[in-house]
Amino acid sequence: MHPNAQLITRFYEAFAKRDGLTMAGCYHPEASFQDPAFTLQGEQVGRMWRMLCERGKDLTLTFSDVEADDTTGSARWEANYTFSATKRQVHNIISSSFTFRDGLIYTQNDSFDFWRWSRQALGAPGIFLGWSSFLQSKVQAQAMAGLAAWKPKE
Repeated sequence: MHPNAQLITRFYEAFAKRDGLTMAGCYHPEASFQDPAFTLQGEQVGRMWRMLCERGKDLTLTFSDVEADDTTGSARWEANYTFSATKRQVHNIISSSFTFRDGLIYTQNDSFDFWRWSRQALGAPGIFLGWSSFLQSKVQAQAMAGLAAWKPKE
């Protein structure tokens, strides 16, 4: 297995164990991360995973289709969890693409069907507004505010 495929595997194995510190250690110090909820740089990336692992008490995760070479990689993963703001169950299906630098993840872009996610996580507002940039912008603002306010348990 290519070393970058091993890195992706280590990352998702840590995620499945809700080990945010190990996940954070998989990133380059100048890393960037983007998905429909977050756009992050540097230490924010590892901080986000630490927060999600700490808060995701019932999170279960599976991953597959890990591929990587010297410069790029990809994986597919599925997460099941309770969305804390609404206490609704979510099954999210995500595709990740990666680039690497110095043996670490340099960029990660996760994509998923935001409308599908919002219908599960938010109920009626997601059903009626999940397709809109208005709702996605609101979710992004709340996600970033939550990350800024989060204090890790030491």
